[in-house]
Amino acid sequence: MQLPFDAIQLRFLKSLGEALFDDFEEMAISVDEVVDNIQQFFGMVGGTKAEEISWSLRIAELAMAPLFHELSLEHRKDRIKSRMRDSQFDAFQDMAKLRSILYFGYYGHWIDPVGHHAEDGGQDANRDNPVLRQIGFTLPKFRARGSGEVPLTPVEGREISRDHVVPFALIPKDIDIIVVGSGSGGAVSAHNLAKRGYKVLVVEAGPFYPSDRITHEERRMVARLFKHGALQSSRDNDFIVFQGRNVGGSPTINNGICLRMKGDRLSHPAAPDVFAKWRSIGAPIDEARFMECYDTVEAELSIGPAEPRSGKTNGNHLLDGWAAFAGTSVDPHFRAAKSGWFAKNFGPPGTDNACAYCGYCNTGCPYARKVAAGQSYLPWACGQYGARILAETKVEQILWARGTGATKKAVGVSVTDADGAAHIIPAKVGVVVAAGVIASSLLLERSGIAGTGNQISLNVASPLIALMPAGKTPSWDEDQMTSVVDCGEFLLESHFQPPMSMASMMPGWFGEMDRRMRSYGRICSAGILFPADRRGNLVGGKLDMKLTLDDIHLIRRASATLAKVHFAGGALEVWPALLKGQTLKPGDDIDAFYAGAIKEADDVTLSSSHPQGGNPIHEDPSQGVVDPECRLHGASNVLVTDASVFPSCIRVNAQFTTMAMAHYATGFGDPFAAAG
Repeated sequence: MQLPFDAIQLRFLKSLGEALFDDFEEMAISVDEVVDNIQQFFGMVGGTKAEEISWSLRIAELAMAPLFHELSLEHRKDRIKSRMRDSQFDAFQDMAKLRSILYFGYYGHWIDPVGHHAEDGGQDANRDNPVLRQIGFTLPKFRARGSGEVPLTPVEGREISRDHVVPFALIPKDIDIIVVGSGSGGAVSAHNLAKRGYKVLVVEAGPFYPSDRITHEERRMVARLFKHGALQSSRDNDFIVFQGRNVGGSPTINNGICLRMKGDRLSHPAAPDVFAKWRSIGAPIDEARFMECYDTVEAELSIGPAEPRSGKTNGNHLLDGWAAFAGTSVDPHFRAAKSGWFAKNFGPPGTDNACAYCGYCNTGCPYARKVAAGQSYLPWACGQYGARILAETKVEQILWARGTGATKKAVGVSVTDADGAAHIIPAKVGVVVAAGVIASSLLLERSGIAGTGNQISLNVASPLIALMPAGKTPSWDEDQMTSVVDCGEFLLESHFQPPMSMASMMPGWFGEMDRRMRSYGRICSAGILFPADRRGNLVGGKLDMKLTLDDIHLIRRASATLAKVHFAGGALEVWPALLKGQTLKPGDDIDAFYAGAIKEADDVTLSSSHPQGGNPIHEDPSQGVVDPECRLHGASNVLVTDASVFPSCIRVNAQFTTMAMAHYATGFGDPFAAAG
């Protein structure tokens, strides 16, 4: 592992850390250990993100002051307050995000076990981890589970066989179809096409981490399973865009939420009709057939509502707070809102294999209880129908037959393997592109396809954390996301994070950060989710997405609503996801606070796990990249079957609809029947 930072950058990180941690009541580990944790993390992430952070550290040291490390601690803290915490200058606001890196270097501290492959993933070695002990957090192995609780034991028989993930030298000959990407769209497509008798090869850029390789070491799992170590940002750094990069894709590190974009039991009555919108903009989708796709995926994955025991504190807090808030509201949208437990592919619920709510969904399930792509469609495709998977391999281009006229025919792909060597993999029948919104768009662009990477939508999220009275079961001892409220314009979703991830989204500076994290066992958390429809484009390989003034107004309104829900549920304090780290208390004028506090996107923490579009469906090749059957315009044998084909934002979590779209494209008839 190559360590990314030099002595000067490490000195700056230490100087910054000494100032940020100076007001802590007590340091559980030294600042030197924090800096070493950061160095180790970015060494694991590597690539362009490590280089980007390395460059940011050089710029930050110049911006904070020449010889920042020689300033006194008080002068350094004053400089941090004026140039990071309280600044309205965009470049300084971006620089302020370095605080999160220091904090997750502290709260992500992990003691390496003796022996390279500890059977419990290092939990024994971290039973007395000083940072976890300081915040009152207990690792899953040591939690007491009573009668009626689900044991934290693995479910056997769901994994991809290691023999089915092949090295380049053992790729089967005469591959019919290459599927690029192994997430929601790629896994379903590979399964359906292999089931038809095609010899399928799935090519995945990320590594293979079956459940028995996944641990509760956040820093390693985040570095290994997420694209850019969960620090993939928009071009202006206003958004973090979370995407998986592993065999199984984003379903490996998501919360398994399965909402339908129309007709869901939790849909607001005034929710827009997405099918009607798609028809109106030139993307007619057979609604009845698509609903059948939802039904098929739901049955195959045994999707069912999250169990109340898995959201006993945090999930119930949102539902109870909403009931108390909405009961006094005169807003007709709020009075008509739907609330309840998410449908999820964890389980099936009510069985011995149900979710064991360890609280680590976003860093992978070590127990194989989440029926993600790596525990369903991929092992089915490989074990039952002979598909194979090539991991840690980037597809550079689709290769086209020469002299085919206006309609292209794919004959294979060029790839770069884990060692940087270039290869060509032929495909006798066709290619399926399902690498995710950004990667699919860039691949098609490199392959000579015009018009990609446009009309990108996001479901934009922002967290809001609340301090609760003492005495309840801590929220960290449950599933991360269990309940939702659909308010029409926006959704409210419960969510909770393990220590490192919670620290990265926790607002607060200096001693206030210490106080808040020491209250880790007393906090509840939820977030807002709203659609930013067809605003983004890829520029220089990165997402360029600008929010409008209407979006800012919506962020204020949704955040204020969620703060009121927290207080209605008994919160003592609410900590807005704002750069300055303010505190709201009962009786504050919440609407006025948000009106004054959020002026632009830089003022608030924003993220998205649901990018959509970029290669939208449209009947007219001049207006879209694929046709209504997900076939690439101008090509006879290429499908695109991920969320990049969505013509507009679907407004809800995207996993279920992406799987349904892939089934829509590959589950009815043979899409390659005339291409062989």
